[in-house]
Formats: sequence, C-alpha cells, structure tokens
Amino acid sequence: MQKTPLSLRVGYFLPYAMSDSNTTYFTNPSTFILLGIPGLEAAHIWISIPFCAVYTIAVLGNFTILFIVKREPSLHVPMFYFLCMLAISDLVMSTSTVPKMLSIFWFNSREISFNACLTQMYFVHCFSVMESGILVAMAFDRYMAICNPLRYSMTLTNSVVAKIGLAVVLRSGMLTLPYPLLVRQWPYCRTNIIPNFFCGHIDVVKLACADIRISSYYGLFDLLSVIGMDVFFIAVSYIQILRAIFRLPTKDARLKTFGTCISHLCAISVLYIPDVFSSLVQRFGHNVPLHFLILITSVYQLMPPMIHPVIYGVRTKQIRNSLLQLFTHKGA
Repeated sequence: MQKTPLSLRVGYFLPYAMSDSNTTYFTNPSTFILLGIPGLEAAHIWISIPFCAVYTIAVLGNFTILFIVKREPSLHVPMFYFLCMLAISDLVMSTSTVPKMLSIFWFNSREISFNACLTQMYFVHCFSVMESGILVAMAFDRYMAICNPLRYSMTLTNSVVAKIGLAVVLRSGMLTLPYPLLVRQWPYCRTNIIPNFFCGHIDVVKLACADIRISSYYGLFDLLSVIGMDVFFIAVSYIQILRAIFRLPTKDARLKTFGTCISHLCAISVLYIPDVFSSLVQRFGHNVPLHFLILITSVYQLMPPMIHPVIYGVRTKQIRNSLLQLFTHKGA
C-alpha cells in the first residue's frame, strides 16, 4: 500500500528549533504511536473497508500475474520478467503498511517499536524508488522492441535482464539507506506520536529536537535523482519510440505498434500523476486539513498496486489468454 510520495521525503526546508532547556530528551524512543487518520477516528472502521478491499485486489492481482508468468513458458521474456518485478514491488509496498494500518483501524493497535518503524520506513521508500526504476527498465524494453527489433533478443538476454534488475534493487537500496540512518541519529523530545498510519520519513524527523536540514536536503536530492532522472530516461525512450512509430507506412501499423505501449504508459500515469498532485497539495495546500492530506497520500499509495495488475491483465493479450485458458481448463 504505502508508497510515500517522493515529495514527502523532502520535508520542509526550515530548521527545526531546539526545544527549551527543561524539555526531556530521549534518544531512540522505544516506541512510536501511530494515530491513523487524525480527525477521522470515528470513521476508521468505515475507511478500512475500501482500503481492505483495494489491498485484497492488489494482492490477488499481483499474485495472479506472477502465477501466470511462471506457469506459461511463452511469457518467459524480458517484458514479463520486468512485469513480475513490478508485481513483487507492489506486493512488498502494500504489505509493508496495510496490515499495520488495518490493525490500527480495527483493533486500535497504535504502537510500533522504534526499530519496526525504521524498518517500515526503509521498505516503503525503498520499494517506491524501486518501482520507478522498474518503469524505466520497461521503457527501455519497449524502446528495444520497437526501435531495434532485430537486436532485441540479442540485447535483452536473461543475463542482461538480471543485471538490470540487480541495478534497480541496488540503486533503491542505497538511496534509501540514509533515511533510517539519519532518523536514528537525531534526539527526540516532547512526543513520540506520529499523526499518520505509517512511519514516513518526514513524519518521524519532524519529532526530532535538532536541526534536521540534512534530512530535508537529502530528501531533495533523492527526489531529483529518482523522479528527475527516471522521468528523463522514460521521456527520451518514448521520443525515440514515437519517431519510429511515425515512420511506419500505414495508420494500422502505427496504431498496432503504439498499442503495445499503452499498458506501460498507463502504469507510468498511475504512478507519477498522483505523485505530482500530492506534491502540489503538500507544498501549496497550507490550509488543507491534515486528514485530507493523509487520505490523498493513502490513495496515491494504494492505487498503483491495485491498478497495475488490472492494466496488464486487461491490456496484455498473452496474460488475458492465459487466464482464459486457466479458467476454461478448470471449468472443463
């Protein structure tokens, strides 16, 4: 579920004032308290119903993608390997936070240990970056398939796909590692209450009694290096793809070729458009109620894991046919 908008990692570019001298400091508190959605506590049970439904669809959909690709040898090609990486990323992303969120909504289980909070923070941010990297890899796959079809099988071998996947994992892991390391070094005071239902980086560092500008600056670096670089490479790939498509002789050929990119373009839209919207609201919506900001964040985090398998299940002929064969076979 919880994919923290990359903008939330940046935080507020203002130093946090040290508290007064009689404030009690406690470094690395043993637990944090997650409030859920402040202001909507009475509606937590009702809010949990659509959240639980979306999570269930996300888990079933992504496991179905993994099962179909593993079961069907004809799908053992780079495009579907990348799709499996995306499905795994979505599963880990949503599972990192939804169970805890539901325990808050259903059982009022608000406590989370300091180490568990840091672990959750790491997984949320790490797999958010990883998902963006996977979309870049999928854009490269579409570029090779359309612009260099004769070299496609020679370039995107299983070994190359594995190396790309490893590079995506290493990049996300290394870029995210400073978040929990920075959080661990700050002294905390006054409160250990987090007004959210998961441990986002900026939500935690705002509780620190220190000048946390280094966390804010690193968040800005992460934002620019991930979103900026990934969107740039995706845009370059699609510029080349569109140039190749427009050189095709007939309208039908152009439409058919462009149709192979629709699923990927939808996946990109589902990830980046809500992120941009959430970023704008966080940055300029100073009078927006806190519970509305958290709901926007949760929708942004919940939707991609649910929509991605639906997009590829409906738009990808090979997966659709494999599903039909599976159910037809069982029905027979």
